[in-house]
Amino acid sequence: MIRIGVNALYLIPGGVGGTEIYLRHLLGALADIDAENQYVVFTNRETGADLVPERPNFTNAPQPVHARFRPARILWEQLALPLAARKHRIEVMFNPGFTAPIFCGCPMVTVFHDVQHKRHPEYFRWFDLPFWNFLLWAAARRSRGVIAGSVATSDDLRRYYGRTAEVIHYGVEREFFELALRREPDNYVLCVSTTHPHKNIDRLLRVHAQMKNPPPLILTGVRGFAAKEVESLAGPSVHIRGWIPREQLYELYRCALGLIFPSMFEGFGMPVLEAMAAAVPVACSDIPPLREIARSTVHFFDPASEREIRDALLLLASRKISTEAAQRRAAQFSWEKAARATLDYLSKCSS
Repeated sequence: MIRIGVNALYLIPGGVGGTEIYLRHLLGALADIDAENQYVVFTNRETGADLVPERPNFTNAPQPVHARFRPARILWEQLALPLAARKHRIEVMFNPGFTAPIFCGCPMVTVFHDVQHKRHPEYFRWFDLPFWNFLLWAAARRSRGVIAGSVATSDDLRRYYGRTAEVIHYGVEREFFELALRREPDNYVLCVSTTHPHKNIDRLLRVHAQMKNPPPLILTGVRGFAAKEVESLAGPSVHIRGWIPREQLYELYRCALGLIFPSMFEGFGMPVLEAMAAAVPVACSDIPPLREIARSTVHFFDPASEREIRDALLLLASRKISTEAAQRRAAQFSWEKAARATLDYLSKCSS
């Protein structure tokens, strides 16, 4: 039996996108498969008690810090979290949100969801980038183990930090496979994405506005750095929903004509996998992580080409994309599989 700390100080419900979905479902899957090891989840004032599974071997250790004020959260992570880890006798600290305390006093495993700050620093605000560079460099150097969500991210970690990462693909909820049995496609295309610059939503909306009779577009996800520009480009048949509860998102997938995902850069690409599982036709960017997930089972396009984005929208509207192979591929991903691989790696790094 080992005592595993979980550094959830970064988590702001509805504010961090896919990394929130990752942690919530990974913890739930760990609770389902592991009743032996002890988990202490270090949460912040915004996190909410629903993050921590209600199991005897899971403990919520709330910390008196607000994650929305990032400088305070970073200072708490660096100075107070190591003391809390010592108090709770943590034997390995799991950091699922990129950053880690530099001096923790126990072995650490840190998840790098991507290495975008190195690959595409132009997508970061100038005052954020120095902190990303230093904190992620420190996490890569101080962690005994590093997890990457894709081979593409693993390659980037080796290139920029000289670190060999354990590749553990994310899972997909069983609910998406159940949605496939209740599909009732309506007349809209879905785009699940934050509105950060690298997501390429501005180009998608410009293309959509230039089309004569485009399919209505529903955009949902965290309001990001490019939100104002995106919102200014939204035409009358574009509906921006923002971050919505998971149950509402399931319903949008269930009735969507298809999913379009035009991102210029990804570490994994969770919405693509979700749509594949739900038997929703997918058109997405031809970039390595999405190829890794979907292989040849979806329609790929060049995200820098407005013509190819337009053609992808028309193809989704035509309902001519098959989903059978994509759903079989999605069945190879599960949160249980991700949890077992993560637990094995944490156990290995704790000794």
